[in-house]
Amino acid sequence: MIEIDGAFYRISEPDFEMLLTRWEGYVPETADEADATITLSDGTRRSATFMTLGVVSKIMDRWRDTGECLRGQYFWCSDLIVIREPGFDSMIAAVQDMIATGEIDDACGVLPLLDEEDVDQ
Repeated sequence: MIEIDGAFYRISEPDFEMLLTRWEGYVPETADEADATITLSDGTRRSATFMTLGVVSKIMDRWRDTGECLRGQYFWCSDLIVIREPGFDSMIAAVQDMIATGEIDDACGVLPLLDEEDVDQ
């Protein structure tokens, strides 16, 4: 289920909850990139950045002009998950698969657990 929660989209699934930053003009059906916090059912929190190949290509093309990363010769991004198709459904499916296969442990960085005080604020 996808809900709007202030500055975030909140996706609730049986095995995880995911918060994705909301941007102007950004909608769940066509989102081709997103920064996310994934909270697993055991309370473990992970970070992920989702991008399509098209977004990666656009960034590398822009860097060719700005000079970053050897003028766009390479690309890196912490906790990157590349999705073939845009949309939250693709992102959800990727997370579900990574949980099922255990790959989430290697693919997504661990975030600190939330304190009770953090949750209440």
